[in-house]
Amino acid sequence: MTNPFDILTVACFLLVVLAFFLWTDRDSQTLLHLAICGIAFAVANQLGNRGAPELALILIAAGGVYALIILVNGNQAGRGGR
Repeated sequence: MTNPFDILTVACFLLVVLAFFLWTDRDSQTLLHLAICGIAFAVANQLGNRGAPELALILIAAGGVYALIILVNGNQAGRGGR
């Protein structure tokens, strides 16, 4: 049975993967940081499926904001300040 949290978290995960391949240098440090976002989305999916939608939405938002911070600041830091 498909839950709205299944669709939302998989879409967020796919966006993070797409962003990694399109807008990063594909280094392992950025990948590990974005893996934290993937874990956050997986936990949020479980929370949403088990009846804690408020916590799930907070965790999805936190994972998305963290991914955005990593993608914006990670590219600048990865270039050595160039």
